Amino acid sequence: MSNVQNLSNEVDIRKKKIEDLVNMGEIPYKDKFERTCTIKEAREKIGERVKIAGRIIFKRVMGKFGFIQIRDIYAKIQVSVGRNELDEEAYDFYKKMIDIADFVGVEGEVYTTQTGEVTVKAEKVTLLSKTLRPLPEKFHGLTDAETIYRQRYLDLITNEKSRQVFLTRSKIESFIRRYLEDNGFIEVETPVLQTSVSGASAKPFFTHHNALDLECNLRIATETWLKQCIAAGIDRVFEMGKDFRNEGMDPSHLQEFTQVEWYASYWNFEDNIKFFYNLINQLLKSCIGTTKITYQGQEIEFGSEWVRIDYVAKMREILGFDFLEENDVDEYKKKVVEKGLFSYQDLEDCKTIRTLTDYIYKRKLRAGIVNPTIIYNYPAYLVPLARRNDKDNRIIDMFQVVAGGAELVKAYSELVDPILQRKLLEEQLEEKAMGDDETMDVDEDFLLAMEHGMPPISGLGFGIDRFVQFIFDLPNIRDTVLFPLMK
Repeated sequence: MSNVQNLSNEVDIRKKKIEDLVNMGEIPYKDKFERTCTIKEAREKIGERVKIAGRIIFKRVMGKFGFIQIRDIYAKIQVSVGRNELDEEAYDFYKKMIDIADFVGVEGEVYTTQTGEVTVKAEKVTLLSKTLRPLPEKFHGLTDAETIYRQRYLDLITNEKSRQVFLTRSKIESFIRRYLEDNGFIEVETPVLQTSVSGASAKPFFTHHNALDLECNLRIATETWLKQCIAAGIDRVFEMGKDFRNEGMDPSHLQEFTQVEWYASYWNFEDNIKFFYNLINQLLKSCIGTTKITYQGQEIEFGSEWVRIDYVAKMREILGFDFLEENDVDEYKKKVVEKGLFSYQDLEDCKTIRTLTDYIYKRKLRAGIVNPTIIYNYPAYLVPLARRNDKDNRIIDMFQVVAGGAELVKAYSELVDPILQRKLLEEQLEEKAMGDDETMDVDEDFLLAMEHGMPPISGLGFGIDRFVQFIFDLPNIRDTVLFPLMK
């Protein structure tokens, strides 16, 4: 008999039980249950009487005695159920009408068995919600990725690692909010629907606003809006929310992802380096109990001093020539191929100087970095929103933190010169005409705010999904998202 037939039979059996419950005058789906504590709290109340509730994940009946286990997202507990505590009618109801996966309420005293198992001696078991479908077979946890992503609730019921990931993710987001607020930052909300592609170099999602008859895009970053808040006088501002980039799928990228961005008046990028270092170390200690993580078989220590690499100097070393002098993408490619770093086929999709440099950096510089490293001094053409270095305007005052070959954060001193900003955004349009679909638009609302004046600013963007993937050494970034988009 197939699994589908078995499941169908199980569902039919449970449907019949629901009918029987109704005929008995029972309510299969109760409206509430008064708990005195959670399951986790009950485990600390040895010798006390408790009222707890949860989902049954295990049931064993041995004549007139048996055990169930109930759990919630935080903890599980064993419950002993026997004829000494329940009368015959109640015990018969428990045996016949209550199944694994049902939600129940339990009243009784907490004790410890001879084997040391914390257990509730049930004086009453109340059926709270009858389930139609059983839990995954043998309760060994889901392993099929399709089922895990489409039915995350089953994954969380059956897999301890998944519970840890998502509980810790929640702690991380809460910690970041508290840390920023404790340091004088104010949280705001900015539009998800926008009329200009701005804030980062990425390909957007487009949509149509029927009521206003406007072509809109989903935001790729919150940067330009948050800097307008700085112009309004909010000296320290942040937002944690969803950004959207219509780019290729791989194990380390999501098209819909969560990012926190913050901006501080009167800071430069060096201030953000210090601030982020302290945040990460306190976050790791608070949320996972250590500043040392294991990623792809390697121990990575965040608590020690982070190494610094000058991007421009290192790329010159890798390439063997001053790439900042290049202004013809084809000639640039020729030198790279002659150097033996890549083939022309490898570089086919690099349409501009910017995309070619970024391609080389990611594969020849970033990929080999293991321990937390601050990479700074980036080419100016990579980020048109960043402040140019006072000594060399071909370089921007920017840094990224890289560990295990992955970029964890991007930050820079912000460009607040409206004349230069307009020029750089207009140059982005030229790159778009050359076939680069990851360029920004000329955002007139943002430029207007800049023309009204902005103080010195440093901003930072920190991807939550990738950081969670990193600290838990997860194979796919989808493992950090409760409900990833599925085809």
